[in-house]
Amino acid sequence: MATNTCLERLRKGIESNGIIALCISVGVIFVWFGFLKFFESTSPAENIASRTILWLTNGWLEPHYSMPILGTLECFIGIGIWIKKWTNHVLPLMYFQMLGTLLPLFVFREDTWQSIPLVPTLEGQYIIKNAVLISEGIVLGAISQDGKLIHDSAIAHRAEQAEKRITINK
Repeated sequence: MATNTCLERLRKGIESNGIIALCISVGVIFVWFGFLKFFESTSPAENIASRTILWLTNGWLEPHYSMPILGTLECFIGIGIWIKKWTNHVLPLMYFQMLGTLLPLFVFREDTWQSIPLVPTLEGQYIIKNAVLISEGIVLGAISQDGKLIHDSAIAHRAEQAEKRITINK
């Protein structure tokens, strides 16, 4: 019985701090990966990112300009995720940036997919994992207006019932 109580308290502690951990970790990812783009040949994504930007700009934006711009954008997104009042402003930028990261899956298929159907290369896997960052953005967008995630199932059920009543009365 004592083990259940300890596990329950641990679970509640994790749940109540999950959003903070999410914001910190995703912010770190954006700032860290963005910072690498300021230094030539340090970012594993440099080649595919610069090729994608060249493709998007029809060769107009060269990598020695595009990588620092992309790095600045990513650092700004990461810092904006850390600063709660900036979240609503950086999320559209994050979605825009994430859309760009997904493009190579379609534009540079030879680099992102193996010859076996539905088997991504290492670069393809690096890109596909961005689905987690996109999902994080959706969660943060949902709660950025002082919304809360409800981790107590009984309260969540009552909130869902109240929401249904409000929808019916409209």
